[in-house]
Amino acid sequence: MEAGVAAGPEAAASEAEAAVAAEALRLLRIEPSAAGEPGAGRAGGAAGPCSRNALRKRRRWQRVLAARRGKRRQERQRRRARRAAADGDGRRAALGSGPGGPGPPSLRRGRVPAALAVERLLEARAAGPRLCVDLGVGGSMTEKESGRLASQIRRLYGANRRAARPFWLCLTEFAAGTPIYEQCFRMNDGFAGYLMDTTPESYLDLFPLEAIVYLTPDSENVLEDIDPDKVYVLGGLVDESIHKQLTLRRAREQCLQTARLPIREYMVKAPNSRNYHSETLAINQVFDVLSTYYETRSWPAALRAGVSSGKGYVLPDTAEQVETPQCATAAQENSLFCAEELHRQEAPA
Repeated sequence: MEAGVAAGPEAAASEAEAAVAAEALRLLRIEPSAAGEPGAGRAGGAAGPCSRNALRKRRRWQRVLAARRGKRRQERQRRRARRAAADGDGRRAALGSGPGGPGPPSLRRGRVPAALAVERLLEARAAGPRLCVDLGVGGSMTEKESGRLASQIRRLYGANRRAARPFWLCLTEFAAGTPIYEQCFRMNDGFAGYLMDTTPESYLDLFPLEAIVYLTPDSENVLEDIDPDKVYVLGGLVDESIHKQLTLRRAREQCLQTARLPIREYMVKAPNSRNYHSETLAINQVFDVLSTYYETRSWPAALRAGVSSGKGYVLPDTAEQVETPQCATAAQENSLFCAEELHRQEAPA
C-alpha cells in the first residue's frame, strides 16, 4: 500500500513532463512518431535522451519567440515616434497657413489624427469658407435617390475631414422625418457626431443674400476663385430623370448669385462611343474640385481630381491618350469589316 502511494506522485510528475515534451514537439512542428514518444524513454521515472532534447529545443524556441516579440515592440515604438513627429509638423504648418499662403501637404489618401482634423475644422468654422448643401431642392426624390444622396454626403464629409484646408459644412432644410434625414442616420455610422451644422432652416435665413453663391452647371457665370467670405451652396439632389436647370431656376427665384465650375474653359470634350458629355457632377465630386483648388490654386489639378473621364471631359494633355485607344478600336472594326467583305466576294456563288 505504501509503495502504491509513493508511486502516485512519481507517475503524476512523469505525465506532466511527457505533456511538456509533447507541447515542445508540437511547437517545433515535429511529429511524436518521428522523434519517438515523449514518454518512451521513461522507464521507472528516469528521463530519457529524447525528453532532454525536446526540452532543450522548447527552451530555444521560447528564446526565438521572445526575440521576435522584442523586435515587434521596438518597431511599434518607432512607428509611434514617426507619427508623433509628423503630427507635430502638420500642426505647425496648419497654424501658420492662411487662405492666401501655401498650406500643409494634403492628407487626402491617408488617415488624419482626430485632434488635427478637429483643429482644422474649427479653424474653417471661424475663418471660412462655408459650403452648404441645399436639401430643400430634392423634396421629390425617391427612397433610392435619397440613399444615394446620403452616401454622397458621407463621402463629402470624409474628404473634407481629410483635407489640409477644409470647408465648414452645413446641411440646410435638414428636417426630422424627411427621407434624407432618415437615410443619413441609417446609412452613415456616427452621423450624429459629424463636425458640421445641420438645421431645418433655409440658408436664406442664415446668411446674407450678397454672400451666397449658388453653384449650378447651368449658370452663365464662371467660378474664378474661392472667397473665404462667401457661402457656396450645392443643390442636394440626385435626380435620375435629370430635370434640367432646376437649381438655376431656384437660385434665380431667390435672387442669388450663381456660378459654375470652369469645366469648359480648362477641359475638352473627349470622343466616346455614346457621344456623352455632361457637366453635372455629384456633390462629393464638386467638393473634390473645390477642395483641391483651395489647396493648390490650380484649376487643372482640381478638375482632374473631381471630374471623372466618364463625364466625357478630359484635360487637353490627356485628350490624345483617350482618343488613341478609340481610334485603334475603330480601325480594328474597319479591318474586320473589310476582311469579311473580301471573304464574301471571293466565296463561290
